[in-house]
Amino acid sequence: MGRFEDIYRRSLDDPESFWADAARAIDWEEPWERVLDDSRAPFYRWFSGGRMNSCYNALDRHVDRGRADQAALIYDSPVTDTVATFTPPPAPSTAAPR
Repeated sequence: MGRFEDIYRRSLDDPESFWADAARAIDWEEPWERVLDDSRAPFYRWFSGGRMNSCYNALDRHVDRGRADQAALIYDSPVTDTVATFTPPPAPSTAAPR
C-alpha cells in the first residue's frame, strides 16, 4: 500500500487517534477534553471542550513563524478571469519616531 492508502486506512480504523494527531498540528487556545463526543448520538461533537481561533490558524500563526513574505491567499476565479495574490500587511514598526 502507498502512503495515502495507509493514512486513509488509519482514518477509518482509528478515527479518534487519527484526528487527534491532525488537531495537534494547529494551535489551540484551550485543548479539547474529548476528540469525539458521542454522548448524544447521532449528534456528535468533535474536540469538545476545546477552543481555537480559525483566523489565527489560517494566517497569523504562519506570520509568527516567519512566513509573512509568502502568499497567504491566492484567489483564482475562472468565472471572472481574475487572479489575485494576497500577502499579510507589513508589521508595524516598533522603532521610536525621530
